[in-house]
Amino acid sequence: MAETARRPDHRYGNRPTMKDVAARAGVGLKTVSRVVNGEPGVTPDTERRVQEAIEALGFRRNDSARVLRKGRTASVGLILEDLADPFYGPLSRAVEEVARAHGALLINGSSAEDPEREQELALALCARRVDGLIVIPAGDDHRYLEPEIRAGVAMVFVDRPAGRIEADTVLSDSYGGARAGVAHLVAHGHRRIGFIGDQPRIHTAVERLRGYRAAMEDAGLAVDDAWVSLGSTDPARVRDAVAAMLTLPEPVTALFAGNNRVTVTVVRELAGRARGVALVGFDDIELADLLGITVIAQDAAALGRTAAERLFRRLDGLHEAPARVELATSLIARGSGELPPV
Repeated sequence: MAETARRPDHRYGNRPTMKDVAARAGVGLKTVSRVVNGEPGVTPDTERRVQEAIEALGFRRNDSARVLRKGRTASVGLILEDLADPFYGPLSRAVEEVARAHGALLINGSSAEDPEREQELALALCARRVDGLIVIPAGDDHRYLEPEIRAGVAMVFVDRPAGRIEADTVLSDSYGGARAGVAHLVAHGHRRIGFIGDQPRIHTAVERLRGYRAAMEDAGLAVDDAWVSLGSTDPARVRDAVAAMLTLPEPVTALFAGNNRVTVTVVRELAGRARGVALVGFDDIELADLLGITVIAQDAAALGRTAAERLFRRLDGLHEAPARVELATSLIARGSGELPPV
């Protein structure tokens, strides 16, 4: 006959305490504290009994309470635009590695490009007493963070600057990168070049459009309004933009894609068309080397690492005016940006 399953004698969420360990081991709370914190003054036999009780109960030291007594929680927050975006993988990993080297825990969250959700998440992390925040901003007004900064929470903004406050910022050279990418297309004979970018309220979209216009002006080329499309990165919107530019009376012969998600959709759309259209994308994408996609690459890991190092310098007592650090981009020619005009 099968043995009847017994109900567990514990409730989830109720962790054993030092008081439970002391009762099981038959010692006082101070003795347990000494064993847990590696302090002297406990006999080997007593230490053995305490360790056996700890193991039997599954007790873990409450580091949150311990670090709060020291005024620091040994945790930092990272607010990304979208955790599913491949661009943020190496950035997040780099932040995590720096945090780990400083003995801190990293807590990730996603704003989903929603300013209200960004604010809600940032304030929730501050309420949980993170020591610092690294933010990829969705909004353009960060005055809501001023009380947290005055309270001692370190802040660094990445990829886009903070809005309406002074704060440390780490960026890629979006303007220079886009200017170089479009100049590359001009150098390969293109005169009608389309630009498909992200939403116009986003700093990087504006800077990349500015770089596009500068490169066209450098070449003495006028920009037709029909060659520029800003909006969401939704594939349907991007496909419509590509189709519109390629069916003009004088269609564009080349496209500059403003970020990795736009580039992926453009590649798929161009794959179904017989006429060759040159393409340069901002941000590298997976398999771009195999597909022969020319890109303006930014170093996401360097962005994350630089931001995290700046954050921990602040936490270690750095007192100076907020800095703006801009990292260089690089053009990687793989074939798509070198196609001549048809």
